[in-house]
Amino acid sequence: MGSKEASSRTIFCFLLLFFLGCKCLASEIEATQTATLKVDASPELAQKIPETLFGTFFEEINHAGAGGIWAELVNNRGFEAGGPHTPSNIDPWSIIGDDSSIFVATDRTSCFTRNIIALRMEVLCDDCPAGGVGIYNPGFWGMNIEDGKTYNLVMYVKAPETTDLTISLTSSDGQQNLASATITVDGASNWTKLEEKLVAKGTNRTSRLQITTNKKGIVWFDQVSLMPADTYKGHGFRTELISMLLDLKPRFLRFPGGCFVEGEWLRNAFRWRESIGPWEERPGHFGDVWHYWTDDGLGYYEFLQLAEDLGAAPIWVFNNGVSHNDEVDTAVIAPFVKDVLDSLEFARGSADSKWGSVRAAMGHPEPFPVKYVAIGNEDCGKKFYRGNYLKFYNAIRQAYPDIQMISNCDGSSQPLDHPADLYDFHVYTDSKTLFSMRSTFDKTSRNGPKAFVSEYAVWRSDAGRGSLLASLAEAAFLTGLEKNRWNPDAIVFNSWQHYGTPSYWMQTLFRESSGATIHPITITSSYSGSLAASAITWQDSDNSFLRVVNFGSDPVSLTISTSGLEASVNALGSTATVMTSSNVMDENSFSNPNKVVPVKSELPNAAEQMQVTLAPHSFTSFDLALAQSKLVADM
Repeated sequence: MGSKEASSRTIFCFLLLFFLGCKCLASEIEATQTATLKVDASPELAQKIPETLFGTFFEEINHAGAGGIWAELVNNRGFEAGGPHTPSNIDPWSIIGDDSSIFVATDRTSCFTRNIIALRMEVLCDDCPAGGVGIYNPGFWGMNIEDGKTYNLVMYVKAPETTDLTISLTSSDGQQNLASATITVDGASNWTKLEEKLVAKGTNRTSRLQITTNKKGIVWFDQVSLMPADTYKGHGFRTELISMLLDLKPRFLRFPGGCFVEGEWLRNAFRWRESIGPWEERPGHFGDVWHYWTDDGLGYYEFLQLAEDLGAAPIWVFNNGVSHNDEVDTAVIAPFVKDVLDSLEFARGSADSKWGSVRAAMGHPEPFPVKYVAIGNEDCGKKFYRGNYLKFYNAIRQAYPDIQMISNCDGSSQPLDHPADLYDFHVYTDSKTLFSMRSTFDKTSRNGPKAFVSEYAVWRSDAGRGSLLASLAEAAFLTGLEKNRWNPDAIVFNSWQHYGTPSYWMQTLFRESSGATIHPITITSSYSGSLAASAITWQDSDNSFLRVVNFGSDPVSLTISTSGLEASVNALGSTATVMTSSNVMDENSFSNPNKVVPVKSELPNAAEQMQVTLAPHSFTSFDLALAQSKLVADM
């Protein structure tokens, strides 16, 4: 992501969608405008849209991964977030009891060599309170514990004397006990892995995990994990959030960032090698761009698995030796190049190869089909970018000739000065500017690298927390992308709730566009500056979709005519789906998640030529029943 400004707790998904734009002053007197839309579906004028039109960009930002799509409930599970020097901050862990009954501090006694910090808990009381003393973890936003569900606890402990520990899931104040179990730690000098299944007997949305004892003595803890048993396919992802991503039918997944890949400093950049293998052994790292710790339970392997689960092509964005504040000279970039080649072997190598065997040991003997990589993120202007880029490009081309490589440099207005298969295009701006950019790629050369628009959004005052206005301007920009080929949407969540922004719901109406055929359209109206359109068909469908967006403040009486269809339009089974609101800045929220969502109704007057009225600031999708073919006009 190109900016540090972002709303809280969102998953950013950069996909293709299509709308229209215009002025929207509340003081204007509403008047019905007229317009004519003609769609020519003749086969000789049709053009195929790539299968990769829609996709998702995932970045570890605003806890989209840690505390979000990744289902781990414990925050700072390995006590590493405070840094390697001890004693250190153990936030958000805290104590049950007071400093006369318990003393906790981190030390460097862990059994894991890559994350050596552990927590030493000394119980001081001879006659401890009835509930015992100990430690608790509230998770990220409070743990969502639900009645009847099972939660898998794993932790590593060590105690010089045999000690009973009570593991509980409680309310945030500890007064409501939702699940509890007693575990005996045998007195020994070695670390022991303990596992327990906790079944909740109640629901609390802001729960905590607590570990208590009544026995005086010392216990060490490390790598305390609590995961719901019902993660998506058992792969560790929150099922309800994955469901929302699946509903978008993304054809690619760009990961893991964004600025998260670069870091403010290279020492804090994402390192794929540190994020694979057993979760207990991963050191984690501080994401210094977005200012929070991640234990990297959601690592390189998990991102590849996520792409597979979504049915999406993985696009691996790797660090090219450049951060926001420091760079590696091209003369000494070779170790970084080797590191990336190793990452590709991990993904694509046979189960007998050095790094492919690591992947196989993690449970995936078959290779992951990585066919796209982005060499850096927004680094084009950096001193060593071009030199470093060529080192990566040449090495990858030699080792993996089929991999498509994406440059950070913009090739939309002039040719690149280096080889690339695609170039990355990012834009964050106000709604008016983004709407005006809907023809940005119309005159771009059809020779050379193709455009990959992986980040775009209306932001700041126009965006709110995900407004209707923002979604319409983004859509107008994207109508230009659809007709020129290749492509923020946001899912907002807390520990137990989630909702889609207007942009999300707009994009669900375009999820079938990948691999479709696009047709020319003509709009005739004095109001056409407020409209943008595209039309697509599917060869294997019996329906036709005609989508129209009115970004303006006036209603529009629209006459729609089509030619070149292989079958007639049948009113039976045809529908209209409308998304609008009384205020263009309206947003969805936890208290009103369906304020701006599509609403479907029957369309009794469907025909090759029909008259419809578009509401101000609206998106309308007409699902027209055909005998054999399928048409979509996006405006």
